[in-house]
Amino acid sequence: MPRPVIRTYLELTDPGAVRPAAAPRVDGHVEIAKVDPPDGATSRWFYLEVGRPHQWTDNLHRTDAEWQAWADAVETWVATVDGDRAGYYELKPSDDAADVEVAYFGLLPNAQGVGLGGHLLTHALTRAFALAPRAWVHTCTLDGPHALANYEARGLRRFRTETLGTA
Repeated sequence: MPRPVIRTYLELTDPGAVRPAAAPRVDGHVEIAKVDPPDGATSRWFYLEVGRPHQWTDNLHRTDAEWQAWADAVETWVATVDGDRAGYYELKPSDDAADVEVAYFGLLPNAQGVGLGGHLLTHALTRAFALAPRAWVHTCTLDGPHALANYEARGLRRFRTETLGTA
């Protein structure tokens, strides 16, 4: 039976309210590095691989040039464990620098369940506050089962919900 898809918007306006996650429970060295120079192919790869289980389809039509334009407009950060890709986030500052959207955030399936998501989100929020006084994100019921709880555990507060349809 189809279920409604609910999108939840969350925000944080005080960098002191970020609640850091515990260290991830992984065997190996975790590194989070900015993709510099921006690379559309990296953004596309993560969008496809992280988004596949969650029905991320809105941007599947983008051309190589459109992916590069996207990458040039955001900051992309990649988490690795012992050099293997584990997850990513992309920050999109508003034109007036009043806020930063965590536009994409997620882990590859093999990196889930070990606390890496909280660690990566702590990094994303810290970086967002280096760019603007407000950070925000949205998630929906198609995303990972722990996404909303992770956002709230890091201190983000809900400010809007909407029903998108059914899945």
